[in-house]
Amino acid sequence: MLRLFTDTDCDVTPALAKEYGYSGLISMPYSIDGVTVYPYKDEDYVFDAKPFYDSLRAGTLPTTSAIPAAAYIEYIEPVFAAGDDILYVHFSREMSASFGNLDKALAQLKERYPERTCYLLDTRSATTCALNIALSVGELFLAGKTAEEILAWAETEVDKHAMYFFADDLKFFHRSGRVGGLSAFMGSLLGVRPIIYMSQRGKMETFAKARGRNNALNRLITAMEEIGEDVANHRVIVGHTDADPAIIEELISMIRERFGKDLPIMVQMVNPTLGSHSGPDGIAVSFYAQHR
Repeated sequence: MLRLFTDTDCDVTPALAKEYGYSGLISMPYSIDGVTVYPYKDEDYVFDAKPFYDSLRAGTLPTTSAIPAAAYIEYIEPVFAAGDDILYVHFSREMSASFGNLDKALAQLKERYPERTCYLLDTRSATTCALNIALSVGELFLAGKTAEEILAWAETEVDKHAMYFFADDLKFFHRSGRVGGLSAFMGSLLGVRPIIYMSQRGKMETFAKARGRNNALNRLITAMEEIGEDVANHRVIVGHTDADPAIIEELISMIRERFGKDLPIMVQMVNPTLGSHSGPDGIAVSFYAQHR
């Protein structure tokens, strides 16, 4: 039997995992003041976004870290021991050293369970974009598609899921160093925001800049107009890091005005681990596109 896995950096929550057929949710940690938190690994854990992002607004700068090979073995070995294979839909390999540890874990497990396979599907993205892909994979899985069929789908479809977003405070991204070309914006005048996108190689890159939130929202819509493909017939997800609800609704209204008033749009909070890098008040949109 095939089991579907993903991780919390793809913004998948336990509720979404259950709805879309994921039986494994690997927790990606973050640390505050020396205390490391593993989202959803503890059954009692609830991501309370407001106090988390308020703490960032107050000056907290969380850190993140790779999970060790032993942690991956803890997740995967019971499935292999039960005689099942895994398809792991994960956030971008380019964004974390965790995947080197995953490779080590799989090499060890292959020696113990040579007949078992852990298929890897790299979304080459994270958070809102990775969620969009993960939900599509879940739909295919629930429809009875095999791992090979899903991986064949991913060869073209992963790069047709785009994400564009802006961060409200660049100090978080600047400290993490995870956005290419961001340094050019650090000396900009107050109010200038870079528009960031997930590149085809799975890295966050700067795309454009906009002065003020309204112009930043308009630039997200422009990106959708420029590269969007059949947007109205595919899932659109608006992700945010505890942004003002009025701004989120404004973006949703702009999207529906351009692509159809009945367009269903999913709104999802960005997970705390990735939110540690982007900071509060950021907004993203993921949509189906000609390319990223």
